[in-house]
Amino acid sequence: MSRISTRISQKKADGKKVLIPYLVAGDPDAVTTVALMHQLVADGADVIELGVPFSDPSSDGPVIQLGAERALRQGTGLKAVFDIVRRFREQDDTTPIVLMGYLNPVEILGYQAFVEQASQAGVDGVLIVDLPVSEASALLELTRPRDMDIIFLVAPTTTERRLQGICEHSSGYLYYVSLKGVTGAAISDSGEIAERVQTLRSRTELPVVVGFGIKDDNSARAMASISDGVIVGSALVERIAALTDSGARDQASIAEATAIIAQLRQAMDA
Repeated sequence: MSRISTRISQKKADGKKVLIPYLVAGDPDAVTTVALMHQLVADGADVIELGVPFSDPSSDGPVIQLGAERALRQGTGLKAVFDIVRRFREQDDTTPIVLMGYLNPVEILGYQAFVEQASQAGVDGVLIVDLPVSEASALLELTRPRDMDIIFLVAPTTTERRLQGICEHSSGYLYYVSLKGVTGAAISDSGEIAERVQTLRSRTELPVVVGFGIKDDNSARAMASISDGVIVGSALVERIAALTDSGARDQASIAEATAIIAQLRQAMDA
């Protein structure tokens, strides 16, 4: 069982839902990213999605795009991301880490080198936004022997044929995109999302977590009540941006930036 599956199973056994924050690696710098990751765990994060900065993040809204730009200005490429994970693992060998990004940097490095270096660094799962499941066989052949999960996005517009492939080849969890559009928009129809999540649960035994549009207590509590957990991205990255604006990156400022995760943890567990 992978580290991701183990953690989610533990949460289910405890009657709790999974809380997965997303932040961009290298935003505002590598050292601060490691400190932010540890603080997120202290705040109640169960899994961390670590974004690989990319110059054309087509699925991301303006908040995460700006986070990626800040990271790229720091020279954060894939090797720097692996180094961030290695440094995090020096103190935390239990919290699962999922790399989330786009295909281009992976193809440039090469699938085999990517999987080897990610695994050696301590990565547990990979979500490549623009890699269709129909073209993921080469990556799947490399990740399976290493217990590295491949996670795919399921959107409201995902076709039946693609959904079938996703259910067959995904591991770890299914990431359900709660809305049509980019990250950072607001959820408008929770009833429709609940129906879709229920449909997914009838198709797979994998946990289904909901992302996009989770930004406050109400949205986190509502989405957690109909799924196995929630993913929080823009609401966190927006607060991390304040670290750059203020220039202060001490522990108090880091804790202030991630306080929303502690707040959502409390709301979900209440």
